[in-house]
Order: sequence, then structure tokens, then C-alpha cells
Amino acid sequence: MKYIFNISAILTLIIYFSVSLFAQEKPNIIWLMAEDIGTDLECYGMPAVKTPVLNKLAESGLKFTNTYCTNSICSPNRSAMMTGVHQNKINAQHHRSNRDVPLTKNVQPFTYHLRKAGYTCIIGNELVMRKGRKIDVNFKYSETGEWDGENEFGLFDKKDTFTPEDQPFFAQIQLVVTHRGDWWNSIRERSKHPVNPDKVVMPPYMANDSVIRIDWAKYLDQIEYMDHEVGLIIDDLKKKGMYENTIIIFIGDNGRCNIWGKGYLHDPGIHIPLIVSWPKGIKTKQVRDDLVSTTDITATILDFAGIEIPKYMTGMSFMEKDFNRKYIYSARDLWDEVMEKSRSLTGKRYRYIRNYMPEVPWDAHQAYLEFYRPAVHVMRKLKLDGKLDKNETLFLSNSKPVEELYDLVNDPYELNNLAENPGHTTTLEQMRKDCSHIETEMTSQDKTFHPIFPVAVNVFDFVKYKYPTNYLEMLNGKEIGFRKFLDLYKERAVQQ
Repeated sequence: MKYIFNISAILTLIIYFSVSLFAQEKPNIIWLMAEDIGTDLECYGMPAVKTPVLNKLAESGLKFTNTYCTNSICSPNRSAMMTGVHQNKINAQHHRSNRDVPLTKNVQPFTYHLRKAGYTCIIGNELVMRKGRKIDVNFKYSETGEWDGENEFGLFDKKDTFTPEDQPFFAQIQLVVTHRGDWWNSIRERSKHPVNPDKVVMPPYMANDSVIRIDWAKYLDQIEYMDHEVGLIIDDLKKKGMYENTIIIFIGDNGRCNIWGKGYLHDPGIHIPLIVSWPKGIKTKQVRDDLVSTTDITATILDFAGIEIPKYMTGMSFMEKDFNRKYIYSARDLWDEVMEKSRSLTGKRYRYIRNYMPEVPWDAHQAYLEFYRPAVHVMRKLKLDGKLDKNETLFLSNSKPVEELYDLVNDPYELNNLAENPGHTTTLEQMRKDCSHIETEMTSQDKTFHPIFPVAVNVFDFVKYKYPTNYLEMLNGKEIGFRKFLDLYKERAVQQ
């Protein structure tokens, strides 16, 4: 019996150490998504901002200069990233719609494949603002639990913390501070070195106004706070002895929330940072100018984990030697109460945009954005006073062109639409044809459409008619606080 027990104990130890070795060989993966930012980091050349933690990650890993979203709004782009499939192909393109509709049977969230391969999947982290748990996808899901796509729709195993016992683990952490929010002023007030609005350098399509400059400085303050949060996560990894074998992927979930940014298919709306760090596996700094789609990040995570990339995915691993994209295909559809349909192709040199609803202006007076874009309010007023130049007035046009074509090398701010320039007819015709072909490939046959009515529409009217003094402050570029008036609106609704 003693002999048998010893053999059993030895076998148990062999199995234990084999499993432990397997867990250690597979890398941990952390996907950090900073909300609503462009390539506005110090390591990407943005003036006046300091991002030492992300600078260091970029200096020791991979920095990508041409990474683009498949949609310029959070939930459609997140839907694409969660599945590795372009959001239009799975009927997830309309912002906060179809939340009661399961994915088709042949498509699963990428965490499903990670979990099958032995990964513990974690959402959020207790070290960051609001614990970073945002998922926000346009199909039926639950935060945690099992997934079979029919009766169970859990995306993650646990929340907020990773431990050595969780290895190998995948953690998706949202860095919400950079999202437009009522906390921007307090973050700036708490900063030991708030960004000097006199030193910010803004794009030429924005008016040089003091309100706009301070708003830009506040945005950079949030980026600095976010950089500090990334440092807290890295410190936690080091304390737990897991840093060396953890891949950190840092991106923006869509472009910055400002003029031409979030919600539009121009560069500020879809061009995001991508930094990949892995102390154990990536030893030297590399700057790559490959065209990378956000769905490619999803596919690459599976590749890092040693998982075969499913054929249904439209994303590809950018770590493969033959990785090469000619274009990034992006789309814009419903955003709150504003229905849109625009499509774009981004190449290394040119960007083509097709606007199917040119009658919907870029400045569509969307209720939620009225609370969070002081630059728009200020520039509307300056336009009425005749104080904007041609570039600054463009965003406030009454309609959009049906087609847009920009030379991104010679016109990075996309101020000169070449669509009607005879010298670019060949490029226009080719990109129009290619865009139409890809659009057909990426269009779902499912036409289910279950949108969620945006409460911001009611809150905006509530402020306009019940709090006219605050409404006038908003029109002059003051952020009056959406959450405060949302709470007041809800209280009034209960009383009635």
C-alpha cells in the first residue's frame, strides 16, 4: 500500500508540474482600451502631454502607426473586436442595438476560444476608474458565465483581479477616464502638473479660442491620468511576478471625442494608437507602419495564445510574416438618434469616403454630444459672427459631399477633398470600386433592427426648457454636466 501511495503521489506531482509548466509557457495577455483617444500620446508626437509609462512600453516593444477602427463609435467597434468579425457582417453596426439578438451559430466571442484553450478570462481591474468593466457590444451577452450562444452568453470568467493561480489569463481592461465625462474638471484640478492650454497645438480645423484650448488641455490631462493607471497595472504585475510573461496590448477603442473625431470616418475618428509589449518575447523596439484593423488585434491575441484563428474571422494576425493589408474598411451607421450610412477605405496614401446620406450634416446636433463638445458650441457662435476661416467652417457645413477623397501624405488633416479633382479620377474610381466590393462582402443578410432609444434626447430637451440659464451656458461652451441633469430628469419623471 505504501508503494502504491508513493507511485500515486509521484504521478500527481508530475501532473501538477506539467500543468504548471504549461500555464507558465503560455503568455498572459492584457488588452487595455483607452476610451475615445486618437494617437494623442507623447510617443506619437503629441505636444504638451506627458505619457512616460506608455512611452516606455513603446520603446521596448511594437508601436504601430497605421491602426484604424472598423467603426468610429464604441459599441459597433467593440462588437467587431469581441468577435474578430467586421460589425456590419454580423449586423452589429448600429450603436446600442440588437442587445437581445444572439450571434449567429458560426460566430463566437474570441474569449470563447481562449477559455477552451485553458485561459482564465477577466473583465476589468480594481486599480482603474470605475473598475474598467465596460463591454458594450451589440449582441446578446452576459458579463460573466458560460457561453454556448443559445442559452448561455457569458463572455468572461471573473472580474477585477488577476492572480498567479489564474495563469494563463486574458484580461480586458477599459480605461474610461479619457471618455467624455463629468469627472474631467476634477481630474484636472487634482493634477500636479495640469496641461498648459497656451502650449497645446491643435489641428487647423479648430478655432484658436480660449475655451477650445482649455478643453483640449483637459483632454490631455485625462490622457496623463490614464497613463498613470497603466503604470499601476504594470506595478501590480511585477509585484505578483507575472510581468515578464505578460503581453500588454494598448489601444484606443475609437478616436477622440471632438470635431471630426468619434462618430466620423476621418482620421481623428478612426486612427488610434496600438502598442504591444512583451518583455519575455519582444526584446527590441520596432515601429511598424502596416495597415492594422481593430479586428486584426483580436486575431493576433488568439495567435499569441497558440490558437488557430477561426475562418469566420475577418481579422488576421499582424504577427504573421505574410501579414499585409491593402485597405482598412470602416463604417458609420446609427449613433443614438442620428441615423447615418457612411463607408470608407483607408490605404497608406489615400482615404475614400462614401456618404449615402449627404443631407445629414457632420454637425448633426446629436443630443448627447451637445453636453460634451464645447468646441462645437463655440465654433457655431464664431461662424455666426463671421470669425471662422475656410478650414474651421468646413465641419459646420449644411450637408456632406457624396464622395470624399484625401491624400493622407500631403493633406493629413483632410482639408482638401480631391473627389472632384480631375487629376485624381483614376484613384477615385478604383477606390470607389474596391469599397463597393468590400461593402458587399461585409454586409449581413440579417436585417434585425432593435435600437435602444437614447435618453439623452429627453435630457437635452429637459435642460433646454426647464433650465434655460444652464442651456445658455452650454451654448457658450460650458460643460454643465450630463449626469447631473440626467439624475434631475429621472427625479422629475418619478414625481410625475
